[in-house]
Amino acid sequence: MTQSLLNLCSIRDSVYVHRQSRGRFVGQCSVIFVNMATVDRLYALYNIISDAKDEAAEHDAEFAEILTGVKGGSGERRLTSQFIARFFHLFPTHQDQALNALFDLCEDDDVTIRKQAIKDLPSLCKGRTELVPKVADILAQLLQMEDQAELAAVQNSLVTLLKTDAKGTLTGLFYQIEHSEDELVRERCIRFLHTKIRSLGSEVFNTEVENLILTEAKKVLQVASSEDEFTLVMGILRELKLCQTIKGYQQLVDLVAEQVDFTRPFDPADLESVHRLATCTKQALPYFSSQVRSTQFVEYMWREVVPALDHLESTVADGGNNAALILDLLKIMAELVPHAGSIEDIGLKVLAIYDKLLEVMPLPPEGDAATEALEGGVSLEFSRVECLLFTFHQLAKHNPEFLNENPDRLKDFRLRLQYFARVSQAYQKRLREALANKSGEELKTEENKIKLIALKTTANINLLIKDLFHQPPSYKTNIALSWKPASASSKPAVNGAEKRHTPITFDSTSPKSMKGERQIYAPPRDKYSQRAGQYSGGTFRGRGRGRGRGFGYSSSRGMPYRGGFRGRRGNFRGY
Repeated sequence: MTQSLLNLCSIRDSVYVHRQSRGRFVGQCSVIFVNMATVDRLYALYNIISDAKDEAAEHDAEFAEILTGVKGGSGERRLTSQFIARFFHLFPTHQDQALNALFDLCEDDDVTIRKQAIKDLPSLCKGRTELVPKVADILAQLLQMEDQAELAAVQNSLVTLLKTDAKGTLTGLFYQIEHSEDELVRERCIRFLHTKIRSLGSEVFNTEVENLILTEAKKVLQVASSEDEFTLVMGILRELKLCQTIKGYQQLVDLVAEQVDFTRPFDPADLESVHRLATCTKQALPYFSSQVRSTQFVEYMWREVVPALDHLESTVADGGNNAALILDLLKIMAELVPHAGSIEDIGLKVLAIYDKLLEVMPLPPEGDAATEALEGGVSLEFSRVECLLFTFHQLAKHNPEFLNENPDRLKDFRLRLQYFARVSQAYQKRLREALANKSGEELKTEENKIKLIALKTTANINLLIKDLFHQPPSYKTNIALSWKPASASSKPAVNGAEKRHTPITFDSTSPKSMKGERQIYAPPRDKYSQRAGQYSGGTFRGRGRGRGRGFGYSSSRGMPYRGGFRGRRGNFRGY
């Protein structure tokens, strides 16, 4: 932080105070604005300074008179902006007044003058990089404007500043991200950075600049006030080359872990904290691997979240709307487990998931109940079963004795698996019939997308069940979870050309001898959750540090930008 810039900040604030008296300045400034230059006079002053060439800096009085144009008509104000930009570097004694004059024009009532001043601002920083943070700060505040042409002008000027002095520009931008009370300003600053890191690349964002972004982004994450803000900042970090290595992935996971705070007890009654956990953990999921372990997250989930699922379930039974949130947590757990590495008390964790699995995988009905179930359809939670069965499959392979050493448990479990597999296969048949002969465009409709995911869900369940029907149970099958993007090689077959699976049975009767006796189950009704994968979370709040802002945009979002920009100009940060 240079002394000259500190002086600029103090002068800037004092000038703002004097502006309260309808534009009249004291001392030297008051003289400047007594007589305002006309358009003709401005051109004459321009020619005098321009023609002087090497002696141009001697025309101090002429430049001071040019500054009076800021109080003239629209023509004078526009010319003043252009001439300030042209001669700014020649007159250091007037640079404070010139800078403030251009800031004034950025708030002008005339849109063409605002755009001209915004365009001219970056030129003041050529050879004066110490001004870049303050100019970037002003431009960052102007990102709140709604006119797209003006917004584009602000973004173009910020790009020019980035190319002039990336570190100084980022200082101004991050100051607004961390301290602005305007949600729209913060959001647009973050989105701007995310876009420009990708488009400008290493030409602007070298290692030194990326280190600055990483340092500042960590501060922002500590005071993030919304789910969008948190995910946007994480999106910026993903673009950094520093974070595209194993060490970088670990840093991102550590940042998420800090937000989750594994020392904090989980309160299922506090839905905001539940949403926060889901949102934060999702940001870490892409980085887990055999080298970046999810062990801490798994331990926290089984210690705090799994025992609390019953509480969330009770709210659903009472008419609450937490079903999608519960499914979201189960999906997260399923994605965490494969990368957990060494897990403590594996037997207890397997038992906990096994108990949850039994709740959604019933024993087959008998007698009249079986007939009624076949006639009216069966109600099974396919989405939850996929999550829980995959999680059980991943955990139990590290504890095979859980089923092998308990014949009664294995028998009961296989009865449930067999029943669920037969219902699932019947459901798959109906799905294939509904999707058969559909064109590519027809398969893109929302309804057919849901059916395709449902088809993948039931296929995954049957593959896992088939693995568990080995003697002894096997844990070798690998599946791609239905809610994750499918690779080109794993598209589900929908036209009946795929290989038919032999029905999964538990008794000693061969499949061939059962072929004539096999019952066709009615398709499950209302089973596949149409909201699966669509949960977007609720509120999100920082961890009690920083701004203490609430979630949701401020009332200034829908107001003209000038209302939010004017009035804060006397409180700029001393860079």
